[in-house]
Amino acid sequence: MSTATNPVTPASPATRMPTTVGVIGGGRMGAGIAQVFATLGSAVTIAESHDSEAALDRVHTGLSRAHERGALNGRDPHTIAERVSTVDAVEHLPGDLALVIEAVPEQPSLKIEVLAAAEKVVGDTAVIASNTSSLSIAELGAALRLPGRFLGLHFFNPVPASSLVEIVRSPDTSDDTVAAARAWVRALGKSEVVVNDAPGFATSRLGVCLGLEAIRMVEEGVASPADIDRAMELGYRHPMGPLRSTDLVGLDVRLAIADHLARELGDRFVAPKLLRDKVSAGELGRKSGQGFYDWKAGAR
Repeated sequence: MSTATNPVTPASPATRMPTTVGVIGGGRMGAGIAQVFATLGSAVTIAESHDSEAALDRVHTGLSRAHERGALNGRDPHTIAERVSTVDAVEHLPGDLALVIEAVPEQPSLKIEVLAAAEKVVGDTAVIASNTSSLSIAELGAALRLPGRFLGLHFFNPVPASSLVEIVRSPDTSDDTVAAARAWVRALGKSEVVVNDAPGFATSRLGVCLGLEAIRMVEEGVASPADIDRAMELGYRHPMGPLRSTDLVGLDVRLAIADHLARELGDRFVAPKLLRDKVSAGELGRKSGQGFYDWKAGAR
């Protein structure tokens, strides 16, 4: 892989955790990413332009739940929470960040805008990453002055409980950047897969393919959502069925990824009418209280 576009070396992989982390976007994913880095000792700054208090509330709620599950291994949730702060714009992030992770909605123009703004703030040795689940890392990094220090760090929802991070490298991403990302992912207690930049990467491409077919089966009356999920959980040992997973990811998110993959890879990713109808009706899954399951009363 080319390293000519990144003449400087990012933080050494020998550094188990980045001491300072910036997260752009304080939604469910951004707050989860902030929580896991703060838990392991990083000072985290969330750039959230709309509702910084809500972003902090998500971190605090996540820490409380982790504490109740015993997942903090005796760490004090209040001490961890004190490591997380917010600013109201990317331009106000600290300049000494070792790692910046963008976690804004899946809109290429928005992601490119905030990534370019972040690069103007941080030093040349900082690693910059996108949490995109499907967009091209090469295209997102094209506007950066040093694309060699840019890669995809695709975390999964819910971030604190998930065990995987998908590391996505473009042709420009340097080996040092990938090595640093590997070390940080492992320090978080998670496992990594490294994939080359391609539409949907490995996880979204396969996950959306399975999810869309499950939705078509519901649409065609093959079986109920619960029975389709149970078939995959018990017959193929999937820890969660494709329709429950769709509810957790968000039907709107899954539709946006399907539309992107259909443009890039063809008709096999065209979304079923049922998915579009549910999104139009505001049935987005767990976050709206209704998707393929009724989350208001507890998922069946």
